[in-house]
Amino acid sequence: MADGYLEKRQLDYEARKEAYLRKKTHKPPVKRKLQRPDDEAL
Repeated sequence: MADGYLEKRQLDYEARKEAYLRKKTHKPPVKRKLQRPDDEAL
């Protein structure tokens, strides 16, 4: 009984991990540029 439970939990974990990694790799990296004023003294 315990073996079946553990196997199912492991398979569920591996499926979620694979989906997460697949989703993570297809997104472009976020590039943020700071908007600085033309005159730094302001």
